[in-house]
Amino acid sequence: MSVAAMEQHEAVSDYFSISNVNAYYGDSYIVQNISFDVNEGEILALLGRNGAGKTSTLRAIARAESPEVRSGEIYLQGNAVHEMKDHEAAGAGIQLVPEDRRIIQGLTVEENLDLAVIAGERGWDFERIYELFPRLKERRKQEGTTLSGGEQQMLAIGRALAKDLKLLLLDEPYEGLAPVVRHDIEKALLEVRSAGITTIIVEQNAVAALKISDRAVILDTGEVAFSGTAKEVLDDEALRHEYLAI
Repeated sequence: MSVAAMEQHEAVSDYFSISNVNAYYGDSYIVQNISFDVNEGEILALLGRNGAGKTSTLRAIARAESPEVRSGEIYLQGNAVHEMKDHEAAGAGIQLVPEDRRIIQGLTVEENLDLAVIAGERGWDFERIYELFPRLKERRKQEGTTLSGGEQQMLAIGRALAKDLKLLLLDEPYEGLAPVVRHDIEKALLEVRSAGITTIIVEQNAVAALKISDRAVILDTGEVAFSGTAKEVLDDEALRHEYLAI
């Protein structure tokens, strides 16, 4: 189902919706009239080729300084996210785990987790995070930046879960990870979904993302080219070839 030509978008989900959002880097029109919804407790795969606008869309939702959102609306549980600053969006429960993970140098695993909850409402306690990621418990006194790439990804996700989390935004969580570590992350994300947390995942490994997702949105040059179930994408070879080159 193509929705790129829709002029107006009426939210289907009352949990999270992004409606007719347009965002720019300077004069570059990056996010073009994007609209989609996510239900509570769903995983949505946000897919597309390089440069399609996936990361920019996540940053727009998280209210990062760039790109600049010039029009459109973003709602989370009825709260107007598009009117918020980045720290206000974080306080409302939106957490972006960027591709570079941004582990704080000089702090241990536990100190990174502790710092995450200095301000704002607390989410999962440390023991619950350690149950999800046992490796973090084993390395809780180790400096975070000395962890392996997969362990740093676990820490970045754990840090988001330590807050009062309502919407988890993941940018390339499988980047550079060995298959066995990727499997650990996938298993953890399914447990996060079971806990009722809503997740939007941007991932170049589209098949891996689709296998754990409920629904999918495909972007093409900044616009929504497809919105439907993850199974529809997995079953449609022509669609995957056209927009994902797989």
